[in-house]
Amino acid sequence: MERIICLVIGYVFGLFQTAYIYGKLHGIDIRDYGSGNAGTTNTMRVLGTKAGLLVLLCDIVKCILAIVVAGMIFGKSRPDMLYLLKIYAAMGAILGHNFPFYLHFRGGKGIAATAGMILAFHPYLIPMGLIMFFGAFFTTHYVSLGSLLVYAGFFIELVVLGQMGTFGMSQPLLIEMYVLAGILTVMAFYKHRENIKRLLSGTERKTYLTHKNKENGDKNG
Repeated sequence: MERIICLVIGYVFGLFQTAYIYGKLHGIDIRDYGSGNAGTTNTMRVLGTKAGLLVLLCDIVKCILAIVVAGMIFGKSRPDMLYLLKIYAAMGAILGHNFPFYLHFRGGKGIAATAGMILAFHPYLIPMGLIMFFGAFFTTHYVSLGSLLVYAGFFIELVVLGQMGTFGMSQPLLIEMYVLAGILTVMAFYKHRENIKRLLSGTERKTYLTHKNKENGDKNG
């Protein structure tokens, strides 16, 4: 029952579609522009850097809040499975973000929400996540590549830390957590399948934080 409650809590938080709401406030449905994705990168490209950063922040926070609420409810009663319940809440938030029922299940790709999961899950996961994403982004300017590396790194590090006893859970609970993390990783790669094809073919669009850099990137292909 705790698992279901945490999943539902997360899904409700995930339904706050920042990119869609921001776009509507500016008279557009963000999903009708650019990549058609209701997320940070598409918002940044369509509505500008400030808009993209606002969407990023809100999408990170909603996953953090889901995890915090789950921890407040079950932290004392089920300390033996707290981290498992955290990942259920995070999964719910990512599913709510990616598949909002009131938008006909057309949302984002869940990367910003995943950043929230990493930030709120355990401090040991944060440095590697930052290095993986920003290292890839500032080197290549491919948001998709950084996002996929973060997910792969998160899954591997989660298993390593789990087997080292960092989360203080029994092996069956750890395996369940690994399975959930694996599902999230596979879903992220599936949601980025077109990006992966473009990365392999060298046609993936680069993202820049300034208008000047964006123009240079467009000119250089």
